[in-house]
Amino acid sequence: MPSSFATARRLRTAHLLLQALLLLALVVGLNYLATQHAWRFDLSRHSRHSLSPETRSYLRELSAPVKIVVTLSEDTDDDTIAQASRDVRALLRDYIEASAANPRAPITVEFVDVYQNRAAAQRLGIDKPNTILVSSGSKTPRSIGLEELYDVKNREKTGFKGEQAFTAAILDVSRASKQSIYFLTSHGEMDPNDTDPARGLSLLRDELALRNFDLSVVDLSNPDDRARVPAAALLVIAAPQGRYSPDEQEFLRRHLSSSAGRVLALLNPVNPHGLDELLFDWGVLADDVVILDQSAEGRSDTGDLILYPATSGHPAIDFLASNKIAVRFGPSRSVRPDPGRSLDPGLNTLPLLVTSRGAWGERSYRQRGPAAFDPAVDLAPPLAVGTAAERVAPKDKLPFSVRSGRLIVYGGGEWIANARLAAGGNLSLALASINWLVDRDTLLQLPPRPIEKFQLSLSSVQLGHLRLSLLFALPALTATLGLLVYWSRRR
Repeated sequence: MPSSFATARRLRTAHLLLQALLLLALVVGLNYLATQHAWRFDLSRHSRHSLSPETRSYLRELSAPVKIVVTLSEDTDDDTIAQASRDVRALLRDYIEASAANPRAPITVEFVDVYQNRAAAQRLGIDKPNTILVSSGSKTPRSIGLEELYDVKNREKTGFKGEQAFTAAILDVSRASKQSIYFLTSHGEMDPNDTDPARGLSLLRDELALRNFDLSVVDLSNPDDRARVPAAALLVIAAPQGRYSPDEQEFLRRHLSSSAGRVLALLNPVNPHGLDELLFDWGVLADDVVILDQSAEGRSDTGDLILYPATSGHPAIDFLASNKIAVRFGPSRSVRPDPGRSLDPGLNTLPLLVTSRGAWGERSYRQRGPAAFDPAVDLAPPLAVGTAAERVAPKDKLPFSVRSGRLIVYGGGEWIANARLAAGGNLSLALASINWLVDRDTLLQLPPRPIEKFQLSLSSVQLGHLRLSLLFALPALTATLGLLVYWSRRR
């Protein structure tokens, strides 16, 4: 025990100094960990304040640095510009953090005030405010307009589309060339340049262009068109109304097998397609039936066929399965893994969509009169309406990699037409299917972040009580705690 009060005071002072040093070390250590090893957790519903898996995957695959220049300012009387500046700043912090996983292609952001820093604005080639430029190397910068950042309904912002706009711009300026998708023609197929609600694909075309795809139309009966189709390209057969010739089918077979090509086939019922031998080689069977479903869970109010993601766990339906989203088809046929397919260990076939248990595949659809399920003839539920097939590369430890072909077949094509593309999970399914076929194995759906408004309504009496609480109650509580600590140490 201390021999005198002076020694006790010195010990107490040393203890206080040591406590202060420990507290300072704790604060410094926490700040160091926060700056060098930061973690962020998005606890919002559906992770609305985090970058999507699609964007993060793209950032990991970038091959060149990307620079983003923003001249938006919060110090403005225009509430629209100020809000956009705050939203863009918060979003770009997420991009910078995510790009840290790819040090060879970081994303850098520079905020410039064109009025206060004219030298920097001139150096960057910017001569007006409220501009967003995305650039990479010597390529022409991509400009993002304010109208691209928000969904607006009834002159009110309902969603922030910044991630969609920035990801599209980054893809546009960072890739050496756009990936091409070739839509086949001359058999009455659906046209990506057609705006017709029932058969047009102009909305799908716009969605693919936003994701940096280049769309072309080819006629396989034309030798010149065949010659310009590169190996491993994606060919889309969008609801043909006539048969493909044996020569065209052979070209598709060689494209898939020898050129590691990719094919997305949308085969409406009733219409013959002439691709039976090709599908058999890939273990897929497109039945000559029309799917009928009279149950409540299988038909929408508009008569659309409601389909559900299968339990196969395929990447094309992962988003739908995870979020329990159904899709809406028009007239459809059954497309399933062929029960009589060859036992090829390198061929992998998986169902993608299934009907409800109230559906059946009607074989006698050409006959008049009311249809009824005949178990001796018709296909029993549940039925697959989409199937994916892939030739798996050898498992041996080879010194080189072998690319494989990929094929997805759906039993209808009207679900991607302009009138149905936005229904249910149709757009998600279309984009995810194309994404898997072209080796972008990520989720492609980038929904807008909803803008939520909160308003606190207080009466004058409640506002007065709140003011008194802030002025007196909180200081009184702090003083009371201090007195309790002092009293406990005096005892």
